[in-house]
Amino acid sequence: MKRLAIIVMLIVTIVVTTMAQEPTADYRVVPLPERIDGIKGADFRLTNQCFINYPAGNREMESNAALLSQYIEELTGIHMSTRPCRDTKSSVNQADRNGNISLLIDAKADNNEGYCILVTSRGIEITGKTPAGIFHGIQVLRQSLPVGKTPLVLMPAVQVESSPRFPYRGMHLDCSRHFFPVSTVKHYIDLLALHGMNRLHWHLTDDQGWRVEIKKYLRLSEVGGWRNGTTLGHNSPVNDGIRYGGYYTQEEIRDIVRYAAQRYITIIPEIDMPGHMLGALAAYPELGCTGGPYEVWGMWGVHDDILCVGKDQTLQFVKDVLDEVMQLFPGEYIHIGGDESPRVRWQECPRCQQRIQDMGIRADEKQSAEARLQGWFTTQVQQYLSEHGRRIIGWDELLGCDVDATATIMSWRGAEPGSQAALQGHDVIMSPVDPLYFDYYQTSQTWNEPTAFGGCNTLKKVYDFDPVAADLPADKRKHILGVQANLWTEYVTCEPQIDYQVMPRMAALAELQWLQPEDKNYSDFKARLPHLVEIYKLYNWTYRAKSLVLED
Repeated sequence: MKRLAIIVMLIVTIVVTTMAQEPTADYRVVPLPERIDGIKGADFRLTNQCFINYPAGNREMESNAALLSQYIEELTGIHMSTRPCRDTKSSVNQADRNGNISLLIDAKADNNEGYCILVTSRGIEITGKTPAGIFHGIQVLRQSLPVGKTPLVLMPAVQVESSPRFPYRGMHLDCSRHFFPVSTVKHYIDLLALHGMNRLHWHLTDDQGWRVEIKKYLRLSEVGGWRNGTTLGHNSPVNDGIRYGGYYTQEEIRDIVRYAAQRYITIIPEIDMPGHMLGALAAYPELGCTGGPYEVWGMWGVHDDILCVGKDQTLQFVKDVLDEVMQLFPGEYIHIGGDESPRVRWQECPRCQQRIQDMGIRADEKQSAEARLQGWFTTQVQQYLSEHGRRIIGWDELLGCDVDATATIMSWRGAEPGSQAALQGHDVIMSPVDPLYFDYYQTSQTWNEPTAFGGCNTLKKVYDFDPVAADLPADKRKHILGVQANLWTEYVTCEPQIDYQVMPRMAALAELQWLQPEDKNYSDFKARLPHLVEIYKLYNWTYRAKSLVLED
């Protein structure tokens, strides 16, 4: 009898020890879900015997299933096949769910991007009102997995639910100052997807290079896409003298847009106007006030030469370019810039002055006639895009140009312009320099850091930011559509440097995009961050490791 008891105890010990050693999922991910409720009952074991079910005939869900299978195999080595299953009101038949992962549409859910993950002994269900919501749930399941090859993962029984605070959750990438290959843009999209974001603001044109192929104006990319050298350091008098540039063909752009759409990320192209246009003026000097000659700029900053809006051909050029841009980017928004547009050429240009006179534009104590001329130009662009079912986004300088309230304002010169725009009835995307310019240093101790623009936006500063001002009236808060961080690339030249500048600050941004202010806790965030960093390491992504252990 004693021998039998000893054997039983040994078996129990072995079972308990084995269970304790089983790699186990942890649902406390980044961004933190709203609810993580444990459920009574046995846990689920994820193995290569499981399938990923999706509703038959639903191409988006088929893509979601394939991506989930890819993620699981990358993290754990477990290969799971996908399969279409019988479709009943857009859900997988109950008999097929047992022992598997099932992706299910729930038309009764409240939020288009919300998700629910239910784990029981019978299987895992990821539900959402839309495939986009299910995709965000997939990212949560992905992040919850342990990193490392294993034959199984223990998935504790749980119900996890969340929906984002803001509908617009973005990151920006400048490919004008420095040009990055298609593979890097796709990599950047993958970063956004992992962090629960849904907008990529793609800066494609500037004084330093025009990066989008326009069939009607091929010289834009052939001439405007290349500069004869680049300044060294922070606008030193030394130029490297090396021809530099590149551009994306229209087919490459369509490929990138498709890639983003599969990850529920909408790309918003920025065609900056009327300033930051030396790339265009170098190719077509007749579009400027002086007629040139112009040269694609090899320095950083703001150049005095901008589009001549006194010429009808300039307006036609802008419309022609936008026609092709709209064909490439199916999203609602086109970003038209509007920032940092010196008007010194307009003051001296007879055509611009004639336009001011013809349109009856008058200066007042708040705005010059030239400022109002930019407002007139912006309105022409705004109306043209509206006729084609599109809307404009512009930098907050547009608030000084008499644009109407249908223009969405991107607030970069601090948060205050965004609040003022909301009070005036504009929709707003908060993207203030402090703390959401990721081209800034991540620490004040900069001597061991790669060269950056300047300033200091630490991980904690990003986390603590609230894009909705406490004194903004309740009825105006709806105008704050969301929040975005920007990566300008004057001093960012390669993919590892992109990664270093955005990670782990992107994780902090994700929490303020998804969580309500009262649910944010920086100490808890820092405790959850190391597992996300394990995923960074798995993919060999560069990140600033010091941000995990130091408060800069």
